[in-house]
Order: sequence, then structure tokens, then C-alpha cells
Amino acid sequence: MTDDQIKSMCDTIREQAFALHKWLRNGHLESVYEKGMLNRLAKTGLEALPQHPLTVRDEDGTVLGEFYADLLVNDDLVIELKACKCLVDEHVAQLLGYLRASGKRHGLLINFGAPRLEIRKYVL
Repeated sequence: MTDDQIKSMCDTIREQAFALHKWLRNGHLESVYEKGMLNRLAKTGLEALPQHPLTVRDEDGTVLGEFYADLLVNDDLVIELKACKCLVDEHVAQLLGYLRASGKRHGLLINFGAPRLEIRKYVL
């Protein structure tokens, strides 16, 4: 995908996340927000895969294990969802680690747990 396509996709995801947060507010489990985002993204035509396994490889290509992205959108964007009071450095490190390990360039970190929705975009 081109950078413009990624930007457009992120705009759509942000809009859907804001709408979901406005409807549900904070206070639910992460899994509720995950299902809500799946439902809303499907309606926009984006392909979102929940709990999608991504292979972690060493620099020589050796498989070290797998992690599960909360959502993988159009096979290009990793979304890590949170339902906590606020995002902390460990959440950022988790998403960046996922991006490095999977070879994906773009990621969104979305926190539904605060009274005010938090969305951060990261690019490797």
C-alpha cells in the first residue's frame, strides 16, 4: 500500500474508533472494543483480522515464536487495543516490538479505557 492509502485507512479507523468510544464510552473489556471495531471496520470495507498470529523472526530468519496482533487490517496495519486508564511506555514498546518482529511498518495504538479516547500512530 502507498503512504496515502495507509493514511486514508488510518483516518477511517480513527473515525470508527471515535464513533465506537462515543457510543460505548470507557469501562468495557478490551474484547468488547475489539469486536466493536471488527464490526465497524467490516462495514467500511476494510478487512480486519482479530487475534491474528504474526511470526517473530531473528535477524537471520530463524522463527522465534508468534504473537497475536489484536487486529491486522488489510495485511498492512497492526492495531493494538487497550482498555486502561492511560497509555504507558510499555504499551508503546509492545506495539513497536510487534512492528519490528513482524516486518510491518505501520501501527496504531488505541486506548478505549480512558474517558477521552487515545489514538497514536507509529511508523517504522
